[in-house]
Amino acid sequence: ATPFQLPLKKCSVVGNGGILKKSSCGKQIDQADFVMRCNLPPLSSEYSKDVGSKTQLVTANPSIIQKRFQNLLWSRKAFVDSVKVYNRSYIYMPAFSMKTGTGPSLRVYYTLEDFGAKQAVLFANPNFLRDIGKFWKSKGIHAKRLSTGLFLVSAALGLCEEVTIYGFWPFSVDLHGKFISHHYYDNVLPDSGFHAMPEEFLQLWFLHKSGVLRMQLEPCEDPFTQSSA
Repeated sequence: ATPFQLPLKKCSVVGNGGILKKSSCGKQIDQADFVMRCNLPPLSSEYSKDVGSKTQLVTANPSIIQKRFQNLLWSRKAFVDSVKVYNRSYIYMPAFSMKTGTGPSLRVYYTLEDFGAKQAVLFANPNFLRDIGKFWKSKGIHAKRLSTGLFLVSAALGLCEEVTIYGFWPFSVDLHGKFISHHYYDNVLPDSGFHAMPEEFLQLWFLHKSGVLRMQLEPCEDPFTQSSA
């Protein structure tokens, strides 16, 4: 079952790529009817010009709950305070796809309930995640695991009439050869071997070229030429 009124009209799916830094895409991202974000990213005022501030759905990997919030065994208030930035959004978690995800996902659910928080937890349908995995495997992505971003874009394509994706760029230089950090908020590289990001990017690029979605790679507002990518 889905809690959304379908179809959603214009959706922004926001990855966390360093390409968002100095992109001035915040306004454009927030103009969508529905904004989806990945893995509890920072949204403080220093980033809002580039990444916006509106959120209706944000994913939370169980590994983030384990690492950043000690599995909610004793830092529950810190977690509740940290998700306030997402206002009344849904927190989307894979509770039943892997054994390791069940405990953290349920703890997030009960923590938010106990604190009377504004956010609600949505559990991903394991069949949906499995089918998406099979689909992308058939397209040639042979990673141990798909990235959260690719799952989120796949979900958006099923829910939204129009999808624009931001911050999906797995390379260390931008289109003009300038060095960029891995994320818009830090340069911590992922564990190698888990995801096949360039392969995923190629598939998203094909979708962009064929008009299935729109991929924003240039800054949204250029202060010198006032051009829009």
